[in-house]
Amino acid sequence: MTTLQIAQGIASFVVLAWMLYLLARKPRDLRLRAVTVLVGSWALAYPFGVAATLGTAFVGIEPMVSRLVQHALLLVGAYCLISFFLFSVLDVQHARTRARWHALVLTVAIAVMTVATAVMPGDIRTAAAVLPAENTQGPVGVASIGLFYLTANSYLLYAFVTAQVLTRRYARVAEPRLRRGLRLASVGLVAIVFANATFVAANAIRWAGGTTPRPILVAGMILLLPGILLFLVGVSYPAAIMRVAALRVWWQHRCTYRQLGPLWTLLHAEFPEDALSRVPVRPLSDFISLRGVHRRYYRRAIECRDGLVQISPHVAQLQQNGRQGEALAALLKEAVLAHAAGEPVSRRATLVAAPSEAGLDADVHELVALSQALHTT
Repeated sequence: MTTLQIAQGIASFVVLAWMLYLLARKPRDLRLRAVTVLVGSWALAYPFGVAATLGTAFVGIEPMVSRLVQHALLLVGAYCLISFFLFSVLDVQHARTRARWHALVLTVAIAVMTVATAVMPGDIRTAAAVLPAENTQGPVGVASIGLFYLTANSYLLYAFVTAQVLTRRYARVAEPRLRRGLRLASVGLVAIVFANATFVAANAIRWAGGTTPRPILVAGMILLLPGILLFLVGVSYPAAIMRVAALRVWWQHRCTYRQLGPLWTLLHAEFPEDALSRVPVRPLSDFISLRGVHRRYYRRAIECRDGLVQISPHVAQLQQNGRQGEALAALLKEAVLAHAAGEPVSRRATLVAAPSEAGLDADVHELVALSQALHTT
């Protein structure tokens, strides 16, 4: 196996896991179903294709049957690709009608491939699975081999050309993030179309009794694998970008949570009753989950602000005693000590560390600045 083939297999199963996760969240999304079956078909086809190329049995079936399973799965995946764009571009009823016609073409193609595999003589089956272009056995063998591969590659060419046309149409009306993913997938589809065109030409030449020029086959393989990888990246691009954005927010909240530590520790020690109650969760899952980080971030920010409201009368009294020019962090520490000593003070609360703008982000920014000042004071 080449490095690109290994990369294709790894990428297929990684993307499949990701698509199954997305499908579990939106099981009724027809487009998501189509893409998930597409990626799943290609991922499952990978080990069958490797076994056929190596000429070894896989899960108890011979190499040529493995090749049949591989190509049948590839054809199902290509059909799902068409279905995805049909349900993206057309209304549901019209898309269903078009999808049924495309399913009929798929059924015919798989039936022809199955018959060709069944009539293929036993003495050439392994050779046909491993390296069909080099097989030179009798006319029945050549005909069955040619029929099998020409049918498979012709359907794939038909499916990917259809998908390419629908991709370009859908990209024109898609939102920006999805449009970028579709354009990337479209580039992959162009490479796949050219690769399948070379395979169809090679099959036709071989079935006509000629010898397929090896550069044609090499060019097809060079185009096919990068095309598949580009398509998989394009399909997963929109969801991946959203997840990266969510991860960026997660990291920001995690860092801010830690930065609020000095302020929260000071205030929580003096006002433990301000701690927000919470539903018990598993400590490990709460620590590593996105929601756990967000929950702790918001909780700490709110508790810090509540603590500042509680201590604000003492801070205001210190400022009224002619100490307005002193750093707020130093006044806050002194105010906490005054509160702990029970010194009398007006119960009128004032706003401490007031944000210059409205919104939670501006408020948290002031809290972080005060917390960092406490850390260095």
